[in-house]
Amino acid sequence: MLLPLLPSPPPPYLPAMHVARLSSRAVVRVSGPDARAFLHGLLTQDVESLAPGALRFGALLTPQGRMLFDLFLWGEAKGVVLDVAADRRAALMQRLGLYRLRAQVEIAADDRPVLAAWPEAPAGFVADPRLAALGGRALGEVAVPDTDEAAYQAHRLSLGVPDPALDLDETSYPIDGGLDRLNGIDFGKGCFIGQETTSRMKRRGEIKKRMLPITFDGPPPVPGTEVLNGELRAGEVRTGLDGTAIALLRLDRLEGDLTVDGRPVRVRTPAWLEG
Repeated sequence: MLLPLLPSPPPPYLPAMHVARLSSRAVVRVSGPDARAFLHGLLTQDVESLAPGALRFGALLTPQGRMLFDLFLWGEAKGVVLDVAADRRAALMQRLGLYRLRAQVEIAADDRPVLAAWPEAPAGFVADPRLAALGGRALGEVAVPDTDEAAYQAHRLSLGVPDPALDLDETSYPIDGGLDRLNGIDFGKGCFIGQETTSRMKRRGEIKKRMLPITFDGPPPVPGTEVLNGELRAGEVRTGLDGTAIALLRLDRLEGDLTVDGRPVRVRTPAWLEG
């Protein structure tokens, strides 16, 4: 007896892959015999063990532990490539030059573009070290962009991930922007500039503020707009899109009715920050 053929199950849903050129980012190459040791003593991330082709996320801080530059670190056979905010590249090169002293390193601009792909890291891209859901990054023309950077920023905001170059400033600590949860600080690597303050905040639980995603109705408030808890200042908005933004918020003032520009605000704790 022949049994009727059953319909094949539908293929699993595959989200569309997108690629964008990140014009807001630029590249600096640090090479020479002392390149890794030089950067290892400066940055929040372990550079000496960075393998060629590997990608890590870190920062260069002030001696007081405040943010100067967020950086993606690409390992190369003869050096390290730094992916930094484009409008801060010259300042980064100048700062590294001040620290160079007698180290045998060369610091030079690199004209390769920075690409992002999401929601996964396809061939030619390296997984974003902050969060797998962000997708991947690449240097050079390894793929043809099919969308713009604004679409990538919308994807980032949907995951509640701050962009330190946009959301933090020189008054901010890296932990404010979640670098401790986004693999941006190696607390076991030894000394780096600003380590004492950063380690103390983490060790003693002195974390009073966090960058958190907020939702609301309508267009995003102007950056710097206060978030209020009743009449008390609970924080301020940084960057956003219609209906959502990143805000720097006081953790002791999240309970209650929050507003911005008179509109109700809801705080969302992203999964990567829970626990």
